[in-house]
Amino acid sequence: MSNSARTVGSAEDYSNDDETHSAERTIESIHRRLQRFDWPDYLVFVLMLLICIVIGLYFGYRDHQKHKRQKNARRGSEALDYLVGGRKMKIFPVSVSLVASWISGISLLGTSTEIYVYGTQYCYIVLAVIIMGFVIHHVFLPVFHDLQITSAYEYLQRRFDQRMRLFGSILFTVACLLWMPIVIYVPALAFNQVTGLSIHVVTPIVCMICVFYTSIGGLKAVVWTDVIQSAITLLALLTVLVKGTYDIGGPMEVLKRNLAGERLEAPIWNPDPTLRHSIWIILIGAPVWFCYGVSCSQDMIQRFLALPTLQDARKALRGFVLGWIVVNMIFFLIGLLVYATYSRCDPLTTQLAKAKDQLLPLFVMETFAAYPGMTGVFVAGIFSAALSSLSSALNALSAITLEDFCKPYCSKPLTERQISYIMRGSVLVYGMLSVVLSIAVEHLGTVMQLTMTLSSASGAPLFGLFVMGILMPWVNGTGALYGGVTGLLVMLYTCFKAQYSIASGSRTFDTKPTSVADCPYEFAFNATGSLGDEDETAYEQMEKSFYHMSYMYFTLFGTSVTCLTGTVISLLTKLRTTDRQPPIDPMLLAPCIRRLQTRVEPVTIHNVPTTLDCKQQIELLEDSTRQTKPGKRNDD
Repeated sequence: MSNSARTVGSAEDYSNDDETHSAERTIESIHRRLQRFDWPDYLVFVLMLLICIVIGLYFGYRDHQKHKRQKNARRGSEALDYLVGGRKMKIFPVSVSLVASWISGISLLGTSTEIYVYGTQYCYIVLAVIIMGFVIHHVFLPVFHDLQITSAYEYLQRRFDQRMRLFGSILFTVACLLWMPIVIYVPALAFNQVTGLSIHVVTPIVCMICVFYTSIGGLKAVVWTDVIQSAITLLALLTVLVKGTYDIGGPMEVLKRNLAGERLEAPIWNPDPTLRHSIWIILIGAPVWFCYGVSCSQDMIQRFLALPTLQDARKALRGFVLGWIVVNMIFFLIGLLVYATYSRCDPLTTQLAKAKDQLLPLFVMETFAAYPGMTGVFVAGIFSAALSSLSSALNALSAITLEDFCKPYCSKPLTERQISYIMRGSVLVYGMLSVVLSIAVEHLGTVMQLTMTLSSASGAPLFGLFVMGILMPWVNGTGALYGGVTGLLVMLYTCFKAQYSIASGSRTFDTKPTSVADCPYEFAFNATGSLGDEDETAYEQMEKSFYHMSYMYFTLFGTSVTCLTGTVISLLTKLRTTDRQPPIDPMLLAPCIRRLQTRVEPVTIHNVPTTLDCKQQIELLEDSTRQTKPGKRNDD
């Protein structure tokens, strides 16, 4: 292939066809030519969905038979199997499931779009993930795993009070309900690009299939479908990468075109917080967002708690970090490949791609136009990534509904039948809500930034609660509650203003240059999305506000507001009361904080008053805690 940009339908094809009319080289005719999703493609796609359904039925039937045989099984055993796999899961499938839960269609389409439109500054996000892994390994994971809880928000009750558990659960539920519609929308967008089928037709079909196998099979079905779906996604990505690179002339040609198009960038060291990305933003802001996503998201913690030991959980964490880096490196390379392909005929300018996040599906349709079934593999890969994330969220919400919204407020223990109805019914309700909310997603900007911004609205104050609980022993329940409410209100306002400014066009970002010099088809020129001289001047003169900060700073900002308010309120309440505060169980604090407490208040252990140094007291409390049942707090 020549070094000229490869676009939809090569120039050779048009020049060799003497009977081709100009009307057949329009955007509409090319769309019709490319939207070929033939029976092999549908076969691959349907086969992927059937595999998910079969896995759900298999684990649902196996667990049903198990509980039918074990007539004398202890109460709650079905919930334990459904929500955390009986705490007997293996490291490899859990590691893969963690990666699959995080790597959704949002990442698959959004990352390549990010590279195409804004360049490779986002690639340095790998550093943030490594920092996150270190923090989770040493700070959060030991606390959660030692407590042996099912709901991560049970921690907030033990550390603070019942109000905080309910508040944290509500925040996570809101975060999921803001995030899941985007997860559904992304694969529907790709399916629309390759088939022409309406987004609002595809969305409910996919969601209901996910609801079915999640509600039937529980966490085991979710984890093992994640493994299968991850294999499909990885196969699709590698196929696209290898075939596309070969067609364009090899890796060096991809590199050359990206250098010419200014896509390859060194780290930006400008400390301006309103930049979209810089090395400071990635090293300071992004790790906080990742820590929130792993440390206090029920869907992630639920997988760590499904492993039998802390050592296994830490191995799974290392597997997650490594897997995330490998998969995202493939995303980065695909983004470079897509730009190299369209470097001389930008489909966004020509409107061949109606939305930024349709770039990759367009590229795949062209690359595999002559290979029946390959487009189906790619679409199945996108849907697999989306289904794995959606099923994880639904299973987590099922756990929250049972453990935090129902059990604490029931006057008598729930029966096994009631527990089953609650777990499976909540999956159905949340799935239907996600379908309804997905209608609004297409009006809110690119999916990558949208996801991180909206998740910060409730995620930042939620992460603040866990930071105050695990790392700030001076914060009490009242301070945590007021801090969380303040953080939530501030972040709702901030995120609304940020997304409104983007939707209204008052907030724009500098995009990389594009060209339409060698387009082999006719189009009506549309400069939307590029900054002209007047727009650029207006952007420079626009007064910047605090909500114009990078979207990667949002979680850090909201967490800081939450923790600062919680600290102030806690100190004020302690000044107003003379009552001695009860000591905090060291098991509820991060190991580093336990070691830093050189002076502690006298405590009573087994009714024997002692005044000991920190190390002795921690040892006694840990010994006392081990003698109690797993997950039950020692209140002696």
